[in-house]
Amino acid sequence: MELIRNPTRAVRIGAITIGANNPIAVQSMCATRTQDIEATVTQVNELVAAGADVIRIAVDNRKDVLALARIRERTSATLSVDLQENYRLAEDAAPQVDKLRYNPGHLYHHERKKPWQDKVRFLVDIAGEHDCALRVGVNCGSVDPAKLEKYKSGDSMSPMLESALEHCTLLDSLGFTRYCVSLKDSDPRKVIEVNRRFAAERDDIPLHLGVTEAGLPPDGVIKTRIAFEQLVSRGIGDTIRVSLTLPNPRKGEEVAAGLEILADIAAGRVRSVVDYGKDTLNIISCPSCSRVENEAFIDLAQRVKEVTEYATQYAITIAVMGCRVNGPGETDDADLGLWCGPNFVNLKRGGERVGAYRYDEILPHLKQELDALIAKKAASPTID
Repeated sequence: MELIRNPTRAVRIGAITIGANNPIAVQSMCATRTQDIEATVTQVNELVAAGADVIRIAVDNRKDVLALARIRERTSATLSVDLQENYRLAEDAAPQVDKLRYNPGHLYHHERKKPWQDKVRFLVDIAGEHDCALRVGVNCGSVDPAKLEKYKSGDSMSPMLESALEHCTLLDSLGFTRYCVSLKDSDPRKVIEVNRRFAAERDDIPLHLGVTEAGLPPDGVIKTRIAFEQLVSRGIGDTIRVSLTLPNPRKGEEVAAGLEILADIAAGRVRSVVDYGKDTLNIISCPSCSRVENEAFIDLAQRVKEVTEYATQYAITIAVMGCRVNGPGETDDADLGLWCGPNFVNLKRGGERVGAYRYDEILPHLKQELDALIAKKAASPTID
């Protein structure tokens, strides 16, 4: 089946090109610690062998950047770097990679008094000097705070959309068009809507698709499949990532899942799209990546799924987040959130902090909060 594609412009990322009717590229992200050079090189090579076209590596500090240079020496893979909260790391990271990914919401964390526009100009200059593409990565849990203030608290998509479009306008005005955009949420319905809205306004810009914190397989694959089927089948999407909570040796499953979904869509093997999660328990968890501060988080996500099975018929969302980047913001929107730190798990009820507990003692406290929430819903059936 030949899919109609949006007429996006071509954007070269190292050895590959996305957009302009090029094949949809499949991406993944290393879950190893960047400073563990041997483990990271091994994982990069495993992801390439699995079929990944682009592989992202996170850098959070100068030591990560130094490690990245040594990783680059040992692989010819197409690499993207995640700049996290310090955009200035781009200056030293760019010579080692093919793409720089920045999050508009994170531009506020470093040099707070400097206008974000100046920071983007800096990134454009660095990208141009070192032959790098850019990705404007807008994420539901870390949206530009100035945009959040403009919309009602229940409207999470309009701030994301406005932020993305504003950055596109600035990049275009600077004469830099070698970029793509991503708009990600943990709810596949929101991913579908916000990407359709963006594509309706800027069908010339390549889109990177993904359901962030999709969680454990098979649920995480199903959520992602739902979003991709609805978008790719409508010509939206030029590169994809399936974000799953997996132990390091299994990271290649993200790539395999992405390739399978794309093949099924191309062959017309699509399932009916259900209103996923509306009337059932929804557990979201972030993908295992190098930002995870304790790998016990992966185990915990699986155990949360097991101990909450009795609540499957309730429309409750539990978020299990593995780092300080996604943890604080992206647990706020869940009914119950577990933000996992190096030694303790922060338990949240909506945006309210309940307490911090050791990994081996968190589950009874989670169950207690879940039972209280179920009881509250039973007493007030109209509560959504």
